[in-house]
Amino acid sequence: MKPIRLALALFLLLAAASIGRTAEQTTVRAILVTASKEKGASDQRLAAYEPTLRRILRFESYRYVGEGSVSLAVPAKGALSLGTGHRLDLETETSNDSGVRVKLAWSEGGRVLMQTGLTLRPGVPAVLGGPRKDDDEVYAVIIIGR
Repeated sequence: MKPIRLALALFLLLAAASIGRTAEQTTVRAILVTASKEKGASDQRLAAYEPTLRRILRFESYRYVGEGSVSLAVPAKGALSLGTGHRLDLETETSNDSGVRVKLAWSEGGRVLMQTGLTLRPGVPAVLGGPRKDDDEVYAVIIIGR
């Protein structure tokens, strides 16, 4: 009889511990921009990210195109639309003190433009340079994890 009581107590203890645990969540925000060689004022909505954009992409001005966000468990899959046919498919893999590891695929109109993996640190923007829009502009995506 004692082994049954011990097993039942252990089961109840494990069940109580799993009820108290919540799934880890992360929110990913992505902003689609165009970067231009033409000198001029950048979109004010990008002011917080302009130093990072200039350091990474080295263009003269930046224009906001669209954005999206998604909240995901870790691990999980999700997607967000950025406007003008651009989309990010995301797969959160792991989370630790340095951030959330994410695999992503950037597509436009169903055509995959880029696939990569990166670690999103809370509040630290990651920038992906993308395809040419025309002779003077390229697309880029700013990705921020929270």
